[in-house]
Amino acid sequence: MTVLTVVLALLAALGNAAASVLQRRGTTQVDGGGAAVARWWSWATRLLRRRVWLWGAALLAVSGLCQAAALAAGPLAVVQPVMTTELLFTMVIGSAVFRRRPDVRTWWAFVAMAAGLGAFMALLSPTGGGSTVPGSRWLWSGVLLAVLMVVLTLVAWRLPPALAAAVLGTATAIGFAGTAALVKDALGRLPDGGLGALATTWQAYAAVVVGLGSFLLLQLTLRAGPLVASQPAMTLGDAFLSMLLGRVLFGEDLTLGVRLVPELLALALLIAGTVQLARSPLLTSTDGKERPW
Repeated sequence: MTVLTVVLALLAALGNAAASVLQRRGTTQVDGGGAAVARWWSWATRLLRRRVWLWGAALLAVSGLCQAAALAAGPLAVVQPVMTTELLFTMVIGSAVFRRRPDVRTWWAFVAMAAGLGAFMALLSPTGGGSTVPGSRWLWSGVLLAVLMVVLTLVAWRLPPALAAAVLGTATAIGFAGTAALVKDALGRLPDGGLGALATTWQAYAAVVVGLGSFLLLQLTLRAGPLVASQPAMTLGDAFLSMLLGRVLFGEDLTLGVRLVPELLALALLIAGTVQLARSPLLTSTDGKERPW
């Protein structure tokens, strides 16, 4: 793992977290005072007039650039797992913005997730790999990912809210992991052909389409059920699938062997921390009521 890659991924996660909190603050201001918004267009228009929401949108764009730079600088199997720290940053920033102090259980979850992620990445130590992917690999892997997303989305409609949120969260994670892989592949063509190559490669346009579709699917996920069901599926699913795609598509190396047992223990700590942190009121509410971010 290169230091630059990790730093850029952390900055991207921080930007995403700050954007999430600011945009959530903007939506609460629009809906404040108990005023009902009769039509979605009216609500969206009012939202766009809120500076705090616009600052969040600007931060989201900056974080996207940081993530793209991280993907260009290092392995996919490093960038996306490090991006799971967004959940940690969201808790810290949210507690400051909404003036709510984390309880002891939340702090323990914070420490468990941070320690589990750090240990897991240090033990796994993803390295190497190419910067581009042969078209033949994308042909079968892309079809498989698309089929999985569609099947999971269709299945979710027949499930109760909590389970539906988890299934949709998994489908969303597949979309985000696929988008990151497409972005990395597209950026990998810059050294040879420059911006002209980036403008003519299909991966760049596919990344836009898949990314937009994943964003829309995220909105369905947040409406489907509680955050505690969807957030772990999205956070961990994106990280683990990205490591798999890094290995299969880009040929990145993952260290297993004698490290497998401590890696599994670190993974268990990471999962436990993520699930518990998703239960925190700091991530699910701003005024004592359950509200998705």
